[in-house]
Amino acid sequence: MDISNDQKQSEGKKSTALRAAWIIPNVLCYLLLIYIGYFVGKNGEGLEETNMLGIWLFMLIAMLLVSLFGSYRIVYWIKKGKL
Repeated sequence: MDISNDQKQSEGKKSTALRAAWIIPNVLCYLLLIYIGYFVGKNGEGLEETNMLGIWLFMLIAMLLVSLFGSYRIVYWIKKGKL
């Protein structure tokens, strides 16, 4: 009992759509990370004066960790064949 060509193609399309659904937000996380880094770099002195620099640096590190974990998870799922 072979899987028909139509079923294979529909699974491939689902897989591609599913990959895009996970990869696009991950790329957007990296873009947000770059923007936050740029913002903190440009406004570091002002943020330090208002004692907000620590919060922004924490958010920058948190975004880095979320982005890296998301990338790791996507690569892991692709290697396992789940994505």
